[in-house]
Amino acid sequence: MSDQLALLPEYLTAHMQLSLFALALGALVSVPLGVVATRIAWLEQLVLGAASIIQTIPSLALLAVMVPVLAAINLPSIGFLPAFVGLMLYSILPILRNTVTGIAGVDPALIEAARGVGMTPRQQLFRVELPLAAPVIVAGLRTSAVWIVGTATLSTPVGATSLGNYIFSGLQTRNYAAILVGCVAAAALAILLDGIIFALEHGVRMRKRAYTVGATSVLAALFAYASVTFALPFLDDGGRPIRIGAKTFTEQYILSELLALHIERQTGLETEVLSSLGSTVAYDALRSGQIDVYVDYSGTIWATVMNRPSLGESRSQVLHEVAQWVSETHNVTLVGTLGFENSYVLAMPESDAERLRITTIGDLVPYASDMEIGGDYEFFARAEWTSIQETYGIEFAGRRAMDSSLMYQAVELGNVDIISAYTTDGRIDALNLRVLEDDRNAIPPYDAILLTSPGLGMDRSKVIVSLEELIDTISAPSMRKMNRAVDEDKRSPGEVAMEFLELKSRR
Repeated sequence: MSDQLALLPEYLTAHMQLSLFALALGALVSVPLGVVATRIAWLEQLVLGAASIIQTIPSLALLAVMVPVLAAINLPSIGFLPAFVGLMLYSILPILRNTVTGIAGVDPALIEAARGVGMTPRQQLFRVELPLAAPVIVAGLRTSAVWIVGTATLSTPVGATSLGNYIFSGLQTRNYAAILVGCVAAAALAILLDGIIFALEHGVRMRKRAYTVGATSVLAALFAYASVTFALPFLDDGGRPIRIGAKTFTEQYILSELLALHIERQTGLETEVLSSLGSTVAYDALRSGQIDVYVDYSGTIWATVMNRPSLGESRSQVLHEVAQWVSETHNVTLVGTLGFENSYVLAMPESDAERLRITTIGDLVPYASDMEIGGDYEFFARAEWTSIQETYGIEFAGRRAMDSSLMYQAVELGNVDIISAYTTDGRIDALNLRVLEDDRNAIPPYDAILLTSPGLGMDRSKVIVSLEELIDTISAPSMRKMNRAVDEDKRSPGEVAMEFLELKSRR
């Protein structure tokens, strides 16, 4: 728990920055737009309809959509910006609707009286309509604030630091202390902002100056803190740290920490880990130079990025073609392999496999129509799944897509009969699962490969030299042991990575 609490200031500050800045810009957009909508009848339904459509988009999908959209216009497509834009769009509807409702709810007699005393339309708006609508508008701001704080926890997969880092990494590594800290901190921040804005709403509604001034002062202080802490890194002239990407599973957390420790020791350069990135997000960030290095897998690049419809003739051919393609297409460097392969495999409880005498995927075919399969949230959309179906002609009774950490629990509890596991996952041994042999080679090879961005070789070539020292140094049993140490023994990825490097240095 102490390790998790040590991360709290960084994660909470980043979460507050995202939430407050998105809320502020959302209000700056929504209130004027709402005012204009009350003056132009046809515009009201248009803007409210558009805001409602945005609100119906699942929040994680909305944040993910920001990545290609920003990349298309040459803006930073991972990190703070896509999360900020997505959250700002998500904040609009409550404020916009309450602005329209609040102004529309002003007593017509008061508006007529304002006209009668000679007020201009501008004076009528600022002296009568907005003051009377203010409590309703602030109520919309309050709703929006709570929504944003909750949604901001989903910013992690697009590379934005937030309290979601606790939740995503905790789910993958089954670290319930991390999940608890993330959830409690997010709830506390939401309650704090809700309470402050409620005080502001109460002050505006009841004309109590003390409440209004007090709440405004606290909000101003929070914005000042968020702004200063956000600006500080840009004032640091020490240069950008080496950014290391990591996807959303245990092995990636360990390897990213291992790379960070190794690079710092060998080069003296500062590093920064961006964890829990989506699979394609990580590669897109690398080729655009927003991260400098990460570990991917030859089969992922082959099937998902290169969109190859068929498998290579051999493991070495796939590796060679991947290296050539990433270099020629995106000027990305494949430094080498780490020494192990982490492939998709189908796995089932040993007791069931023994009872049915199943050792290969081919053996599974006659029984599949009575079985349910579970996979991570991208497996059933990947080329590997299509290849398995077409190669074996296999059809399951049902399939469930879920978080990769939950699918192991699902097969352990009997909620599914078989899962799409990973060969180096320590939970295969821990749960006594049998890995089924891919006897018809439907799944491509998955060598763990070190990829570096186009600019790294030119600007900081000593990083690549240091990475070459890691080539072929991690075996599959070693990686499986490290994964199990995190998943089952509840050790931190950083601690496990450091232990490996210390053992390596003694050899």
